[in-house]
Amino acid sequence: ESWMSNLEALVEQLNPENMSNNFRLWLTSMPARTFPVQVLQNGVKMTNEPPSGLRANLLRSYSVITDDVFKQSLKPEVFKPLLFGFCFFHAVVQDRRKFGPIGWNIAYGFTPEDLTVCKEQLMLFVNQYEAVPYKVLNFLGAKINYGGRVTDDKDKLLISCILKTYMCREAVVEKDTYRYSTSGMYYPPPAASVAEFIEFIRGFPLFPMPEAFGLHE
Repeated sequence: ESWMSNLEALVEQLNPENMSNNFRLWLTSMPARTFPVQVLQNGVKMTNEPPSGLRANLLRSYSVITDDVFKQSLKPEVFKPLLFGFCFFHAVVQDRRKFGPIGWNIAYGFTPEDLTVCKEQLMLFVNQYEAVPYKVLNFLGAKINYGGRVTDDKDKLLISCILKTYMCREAVVEKDTYRYSTSGMYYPPPAASVAEFIEFIRGFPLFPMPEAFGLHE
């Protein structure tokens, strides 16, 4: 915060006549009230917004996953369905915001980094433990990685309940019959590669029913 005034002074000193035509100043920032207004007004703004829709969000998550990630797992039959569960959870908690106070009491800014941390922790626990510590994965995901942003008491209970649907023993042991919702449309597929996961996700409806978000009851 104390450096923002220095940043503004540096930008003011930039003289186009003394700079190369190839010079560009790239600045990245989280939302900050102290960010210099003049710098914002004189620059080109770009934002990285989460995709709109459950299917688009899942496709984006799998666009940064490679088959090499699957190869790093010592138990791919466990890692793959649980990773899909985390990706599905990530899409659900983001897309619930479009339902306003029905989705969340407060709109939270969950990020792809939250999912990345969960993915790395999942890999660690699956590889190092003979029995998958589901309680630990649920606690880390719902209380710390994502839950660290959640401030409302009811939302804290909600996010824990949502994650339990995807991060559970049944998703691995009963993978042929386990479903996330009553329609049976959403479940961890028996896919072997990233391409197969993407193909499965593309089969989801463009406009999912409320049951995909746990809003059908």
